[in-house]
Amino acid sequence: MMHCTMDDLVAVRDGEGSVWARRHVEECATCRGEMDALYQRVAQLKALPALRPPRDRWEAVRETIVAERMGRRRRWMRAGLALAAALAGVMVVGPMIGRPGYAEKLADAMRQSAQLEDSLQLYDIDGRVMSGTQAELTARLEDQIAALDGQLAQVNERTAREAQLVDLWRQRVDLMQQLVQVRVTRATYLGL
Repeated sequence: MMHCTMDDLVAVRDGEGSVWARRHVEECATCRGEMDALYQRVAQLKALPALRPPRDRWEAVRETIVAERMGRRRRWMRAGLALAAALAGVMVVGPMIGRPGYAEKLADAMRQSAQLEDSLQLYDIDGRVMSGTQAELTARLEDQIAALDGQLAQVNERTAREAQLVDLWRQRVDLMQQLVQVRVTRATYLGL
């Protein structure tokens, strides 16, 4: 004897079953048992509690996601800065190892610049409002640093005097110190 499939049973339950399927369910004890089991499963599923996330958890989830993104961004920025500083050190200091006084001064200036870059990342507050004066001063210092970086990129150590290269790096350190001071003052003012 042929029995009803699950599709046939669901159709009968929904009142859409064929005449054969309805008649077979009434006559066959096996199919009637399956139909009863189907009703029980549906009743058990309907009895399950509705699971909904609490509405007040969105802020915590959002904060976690934003913190993870910022952490990743900072790690990549630090790695990029460290790589750039190491590459600059190899390119600039490497050929001058024979001149210890000059190499030490240059390496010291480059090390100070890298440290200031790292400390600048600690005070880089995204999304915060700054006064017009602070914004102007920050933009001016960043522009001067960018121009100085352009000069450093174009300077050929063989054609430049040793003192000139060290002087450029010291100028960069001075500008970086000023920028850090502006950011520290801003962070202190904001109560961070």
